[in-house]
Amino acid sequence: MDLLARREHSLQELRQKLHRRFGGASELAVELQRLQEENLQSDSRYAESFARQRMLRGYGPLRLRQEMRQKGIPEAEASLALEALDIDWYSHAQAVCDRKFGTGPAADLKEKGRRQRFLQYRGFSQDHISACLHS
Repeated sequence: MDLLARREHSLQELRQKLHRRFGGASELAVELQRLQEENLQSDSRYAESFARQRMLRGYGPLRLRQEMRQKGIPEAEASLALEALDIDWYSHAQAVCDRKFGTGPAADLKEKGRRQRFLQYRGFSQDHISACLHS
């Protein structure tokens, strides 16, 4: 309960932390099931919170989806969380690019490549990147 009081955790994350602390896989499974039934642990709630936090830090949908997959969030939950953000990813990519490199077009191909690699690393699709670089 102490772990859930601090922040939301995915089921996989909670299982790993509790297993390291206490061991005992059989009792652990029963307790995790009880937490889910009492709605104290919810992967959908965690996914929405995680997606919102990472989006505000300037990450794109591809990176968010990959990180949620690594944290054990089902694909359906990840998709719902990204849809719940209700964000225009094109304008978000532009804002992230402007914050890093300033407004205005790239001075040369080298600068354009730097911007493209940065946005790819941040998890934006090629469509988002192209729109950002050509505006």
